[in-house]
Amino acid sequence: MTVGRSLGRNGARQPSLAQLRAFVAVAEHLHFRDAAADIGMSQPALSGAVSALEETLGVQLLERTTRKVLLSPAGERLAGRARAVLEAVGALLEEADAVRAPFTGVLRLGVIPTVAPYLLPTVLRTVHERYPDLDLQVHEEQTSSLLDGLAQGRLDLLLLAVPLGAPGVTELPLFDEDFVLVTPRDHWLGGRGDIPREALRELDLLLLDEGHCLRDQALDICREAGREDGAPVTTSAAGLSTLVQLVAGGLGVTLLPRTALQVETERNDQLSTGCFAEPAPARRIALAMRSGAARQEEFEELAKALRSAVRSLPVRVH
Repeated sequence: MTVGRSLGRNGARQPSLAQLRAFVAVAEHLHFRDAAADIGMSQPALSGAVSALEETLGVQLLERTTRKVLLSPAGERLAGRARAVLEAVGALLEEADAVRAPFTGVLRLGVIPTVAPYLLPTVLRTVHERYPDLDLQVHEEQTSSLLDGLAQGRLDLLLLAVPLGAPGVTELPLFDEDFVLVTPRDHWLGGRGDIPREALRELDLLLLDEGHCLRDQALDICREAGREDGAPVTTSAAGLSTLVQLVAGGLGVTLLPRTALQVETERNDQLSTGCFAEPAPARRIALAMRSGAARQEEFEELAKALRSAVRSLPVRVH
């Protein structure tokens, strides 16, 4: 057997990773010199690798002229496939690195907007102190986008409200936190500590835009309190900070998770807060990962560390 030649199960030659990498670089740059510089290969070696790939596949991938390089119709079809193979190999190597050395390399964490501003300081401090070699990359997105990113492998771990009811996803509960009613300063429910849920039936309620899980949770609480689905709900804000400003302006009331209360209300003297009678409406925050993930033990250890770290927050730790 010739050295460097890869054979398939039927004895057919198979492309090498170097050939695929050379072809993808040319497909991206449409220029041999730029492609060679991008992947650290000499231009003759790059050209030879692409030619060898064409011979192996039995198709012409490029149309070469004296002035430019173009993808052939076959090249256009196969460039995406070649790129996907290289990405899959990269993912394989990342997983192998994670097995050899936990809490090193990249960890892509997805966080929902109604958690990120209030918990990330604790999360980042914990990761920095306990896992200094971990490259934590944070992505703030809504729940549906995070779940899609987890399923496609774009994200490794999620920090969000549960339950999700998503197949193939394992939840690692961290804590529960109560919802608090935020009102204008002179509202009749402001300052109370025993607000019945039934009070939500007739209030002018301000909620986040559709797509935020916090909106859905608030609507569930209202339905449990007996508020009819047709009762008016003003959807006016894309974020909690704007929502709170609308409350301060007297347009209505809203529900905030307790971890967000200090950040969103402490510097506004036009607001008041009230607590619900027990059992207060609450949400559960958890980490979520792909079921059977190679880094499952690592993620479970991180969940344990975060449970310890959030004990100073106004939450009930699992």
